Amino acid sequence: MSWLFGYSTKPPQPPSDEPPAESGGAPATSGLTKAEKKTMEAYRFDSTALERAAQAAKELERSRHAKEALELSKLQESTRQQEQLAKIKEYEAAIEQSKVEQKKVDYEERRKTLQEETKQHQMRAQYQDQLAKKRYEDQLLQQQKSQEEILRKQEESVAKQEALRRATIEHEMELREKNKLKSIEAEARARAKADRDNRDINLEQIRVKAAENRTTILESIKTAGTVIGMGLNALVTDWDKTLAAAGGLSLLALGVYTAKGATSVTARFIEARIGKPTLVNETSRFSLLEAVKHPILTFSKAISSFKKPSDALAGVVLSPILEKRLRDIAIATKNTRINKGFYRNLLMYGPPGTGKTLFSKKLAKHSGMDYAILTGGDVAPMGKDAVAAIHKVFDWANTSRRGVLLFIDEADAFLRKRSSERISEHLRAALNAFLYRTSDQSTRIMLVLASNTPQQFDSAINDRLDKMIEFGLPGFEERERLIRLYFDKFVLQPATEGKRRLSVDQFDYGALCINLAHRTAGMSGRALSKLGVAWQAAAYASDDGRLTENMCIEICDDAIKDHRQKMEWLSAEEKSRSMMPYLLDLPPLDQTESDLQRPKIIEISPVASNTNMKTETKQKKKGTAKEIDMEK
Repeated sequence: MSWLFGYSTKPPQPPSDEPPAESGGAPATSGLTKAEKKTMEAYRFDSTALERAAQAAKELERSRHAKEALELSKLQESTRQQEQLAKIKEYEAAIEQSKVEQKKVDYEERRKTLQEETKQHQMRAQYQDQLAKKRYEDQLLQQQKSQEEILRKQEESVAKQEALRRATIEHEMELREKNKLKSIEAEARARAKADRDNRDINLEQIRVKAAENRTTILESIKTAGTVIGMGLNALVTDWDKTLAAAGGLSLLALGVYTAKGATSVTARFIEARIGKPTLVNETSRFSLLEAVKHPILTFSKAISSFKKPSDALAGVVLSPILEKRLRDIAIATKNTRINKGFYRNLLMYGPPGTGKTLFSKKLAKHSGMDYAILTGGDVAPMGKDAVAAIHKVFDWANTSRRGVLLFIDEADAFLRKRSSERISEHLRAALNAFLYRTSDQSTRIMLVLASNTPQQFDSAINDRLDKMIEFGLPGFEERERLIRLYFDKFVLQPATEGKRRLSVDQFDYGALCINLAHRTAGMSGRALSKLGVAWQAAAYASDDGRLTENMCIEICDDAIKDHRQKMEWLSAEEKSRSMMPYLLDLPPLDQTESDLQRPKIIEISPVASNTNMKTETKQKKKGTAKEIDMEK
């Protein structure tokens, strides 16, 4: 009985596959298959099951757990009912969820329908708008055609009136011309008639005038001969008068020559101390004539001369190594002037626009000297007067108490090699005069030469140079500093002052300067300063006077293209001799903006010698052959 409630330890035996023996004692069918036996067993009635069930019911009634089993069965039945109810509720909830989903689908369909209807309405409105615009344009075209027709008719009428007026004026001028010719002809006839009538009188007047002129000339000759004869007779007969005349003529000649010499000496003195020589283009030295011509500029220079000397490298952006060398030169020059020592002559060479002239002016102001700027190209056109002009420059510089920094820009224009260059005799004489005046060290004149092609200097000029400084193209950091400097000078400062029609859009100025520094590899400081001027001009030319970031980048790209074109125009000799080391800084023309963020910049050391420069150039050419081919 215990196994019926599930807590018996003895498991029920599974039914045997063999069919039990029938109650009548009939033998089992042994000739049938197993499947047929199972089919037959399905239709048999087993009475033993009923007996076992009755026996189990009796045992259940006798058991003390009968009530508990009944309660357990009732609980099981109620549990099954609750489970059925929960399934029913889940089914109802699923039905409600399906209804909600159906409503969502319906709502989505309605929304799509409304969107489609709205889209159709918009398309219809756009189409109607297009039709209205087209009608309006057609009306405008018709009005324009009608106006053109009216203007054409007016022009035709005006042209006809002008033609009539011109024809009238021409007819009037023709009539006036005819009348004028007739009046001239009548006057000529009357004058001819009067001349014919007065012919005898005119001939008589001519004869009388000729006789008077002949008599006057004869009397003048007789008077002059008499006076000269008497004077010569008096000189020959009276020796005192002869000596007096000779002494008077000698004194007159002496006075003329003395006045001429004194005038030239005075003129040279005035030119040396009051004016300035013709070769000097710009100078900081006081000149009375320049003060009269430019009083405001002279007054501002005088005020600035009383200020404390500024730093020699203030406002000059160069590489750190070059700045160190130039600072040492500035200190040495200042101490040389204070101690009245001998100045050292300098040569500054490199590409144009790298700050050679600017540093020379700063060096003179820092040292307390006057500066004078000359140009080598002004010497050759002077011809035979070039020698005298050079002597005047040095004489004028020697009269300065403060000392003069004589800066000669493009000095190779007249200081060329005498052995290999074909130069004129006048230019050769000017070179010899320059060599004569610079043969010794001076305590009053500091000579600074600037050139883009220093290999063209004569050997005697190289012998007079004490120090050579190379001004190379600015590197990435120097370009960034220069761009920041000129952006602040030409854009930000005028925009903050508010006095001009200039404003700047809001963007990251620092990131822009870094980007432009990547882009402008190979450009000089002068080219970068022109970028600042171009930005300012673009802002002035815009409609609202506002400078944007895209405008800055576009102007920079145009400047880069122009710079590349200028480099392409250089001759083969210029590229190979003077500019080839700096052309290696240029990135390829087809470089993208992503490549600009990682530029391959080849920096040239300012203190490198020519031999090292050539070696570096060869090595870099081998390593970057493809880039150089692209640049070519």
